[in-house]
Amino acid sequence: MYNTALFAQTTGLRLLQDVVLTYKTQFSAFALPQALLDTLESLAFHQPTPVQAESLPVILAGKDLLAQAATGSGKTAAFALGILSKLNVKHFRVQSLVLCPTRELAEQVATEIRTLARSIHNIKVLTLCGGVPTKGQTLSLEHGAHIIVGTPGRVLDHLQQQHLQLDELSILVLDEADRMLEMGFADEMQQIIAAAPAERQQLLFSATFAPAVKKLADALLKAPEQVIIDSPKAKTSISQEFYLVEDSSARAAATIRLLFAKMPSSCVVFANTRKEVQSLTEQLKQAGFSVAALHGDLEQRDREQQLLQFANGSLQVLVATDVAARGLDIEKLDLVLNYELAHDTDTHIHRIGRTGRAGEQGVACTLYTEQDGYKLGLLEDAFEQDITPLPLPLTQNAKAPLPAMITIEIDGGKKQKLRPADIVGALTRDEQVAFADIGKIQLQESRAYVAVKRSAFKAALQQLNNSKMKGRSFRAYRLTPA
Repeated sequence: MYNTALFAQTTGLRLLQDVVLTYKTQFSAFALPQALLDTLESLAFHQPTPVQAESLPVILAGKDLLAQAATGSGKTAAFALGILSKLNVKHFRVQSLVLCPTRELAEQVATEIRTLARSIHNIKVLTLCGGVPTKGQTLSLEHGAHIIVGTPGRVLDHLQQQHLQLDELSILVLDEADRMLEMGFADEMQQIIAAAPAERQQLLFSATFAPAVKKLADALLKAPEQVIIDSPKAKTSISQEFYLVEDSSARAAATIRLLFAKMPSSCVVFANTRKEVQSLTEQLKQAGFSVAALHGDLEQRDREQQLLQFANGSLQVLVATDVAARGLDIEKLDLVLNYELAHDTDTHIHRIGRTGRAGEQGVACTLYTEQDGYKLGLLEDAFEQDITPLPLPLTQNAKAPLPAMITIEIDGGKKQKLRPADIVGALTRDEQVAFADIGKIQLQESRAYVAVKRSAFKAALQQLNNSKMKGRSFRAYRLTPA
């Protein structure tokens, strides 16, 4: 094990100061199959992140695990490597199940597992999530799978319809358990757990150790090893700024002033209710910002498209509730802005932890009123420092920056056998669009999305509409925030 600071001796939890400590151990030190080590080498993954360094030995030893780790900490690779190292490829039955709170997170997890498994032949990873027809999932289950990644509601549906069998399950992972509980999945999770074999390894990951999470862990896990990765002190790469506003009616104007002053290329603004999210989104649109709302009332397709545009640089600001933003993992998030204080300290820490990742300096701005004194005091205790409000920047006649990228939607996807290489080929044909002008490409069943630089948009749209891919024409058009 690695040197760690002792945290909460009465509970035996270990705390990693992941910004301070340097881990010299490499993945080759772990008892991983050579195929996985070769894949990690090809991906240039040499040194484990703190959550991987602490969790992998526990997982590989077959012990239950309770870990506090947020999105972006490397936790997915930790349990994915554990799952893949224990998998019997020749035995074509469901051996591992990963439950996630949202479809987006489930798809991210499945993609990462497939990436890490690419040097191991014939592994089948299947996602079972809501928002898509069950027929295709049922047919896939009939053909078998080794690893299931899904949301509790849809996984339970397939269990109840006897499309899914868990009688040979050996590893159960609850990823972001706190959010699954917040989203009301407690009953579904309990029914799924009851359908699994009594003898199994269980891994529970949560961004917070709220009372409901501790209760679930006590009931589910057997003599677990416990690790804490996230902590206020570990977020030393995040600069926190607090701004006092007169009352709630002044929050929107303060938000606009801060966005104009900071001019972030990517920013998530957190509000506590759907109503506030929608209201602020409309006001930011009127101020000229490229902005979209993310809350529970959105249709699944709208939600996916908002997240996609934000992730590929086509959308500057995302206004979201905490639950709706779960699973959002942006490589470089310039700014987190708390439109109002979170309901509790753990949620505040999780919010601001979305910026300042991978050694980058992050900024988190928080608005509060005189009535927030109690919550502010809790934050001061958590961070062991006094909070002094900063003056809001002066109002300036500024113009909101346009996002660097524009997203193009194509009416064809995996079902039409499209690949990223086909899209790149169509764009760069006749040198109308430079390779450097092409951003992220995402393929779905019947749709594809490609981000291109704003300066290359017209040429890119023309190329896609006038070129053939896989011997046929596809319609392409600009995607705009809903």
